[in-house]
Amino acid sequence: MFMSQTINQQITVTAPLQTEEIAAKIGAQLKGGELIELVSDLGGGKTTFVRGLSRGAGSADHVSSPTFTISKQYQAGPLTIYHFDFYRLPDAGLMEHELAELIGQPKIVIVVEWADVVQAVFPTQYLQVKLELLPGADQESSRQLSFSYPPKLSYLLESVKK
Repeated sequence: MFMSQTINQQITVTAPLQTEEIAAKIGAQLKGGELIELVSDLGGGKTTFVRGLSRGAGSADHVSSPTFTISKQYQAGPLTIYHFDFYRLPDAGLMEHELAELIGQPKIVIVVEWADVVQAVFPTQYLQVKLELLPGADQESSRQLSFSYPPKLSYLLESVKK
């Protein structure tokens, strides 16, 4: 995943609001130029995470899943958060080039769901967030949030560490 050492951290949440609050703490630390990959099953809490991330970064925009539109943008002060969902794309095509042009831009934060088709253009250092429903839990209940990131991005999770 990363060329350098990887830090792994896990947090268990028991409600969507907790997922949103953790994401808001991360959003408050965004500087621009970050890429965040969200990994989960359908209905796993990815949009809830982006809602919190966006709010924490200072956006008042309405956040919704880009499943049918592929991408959405949210203004957060001087930052623009690009939220991509490649679930419906068997091949990224031109979207891969658009993503590659945005990566590393100083005023842009990129969040990608279902990233398999664009993984080739990912930078070597990004934050991966896995949202997994815990066994025996229902859709509105317990999830394991797993964060993997290089030391360079540890500032994103400083306020989240327990």
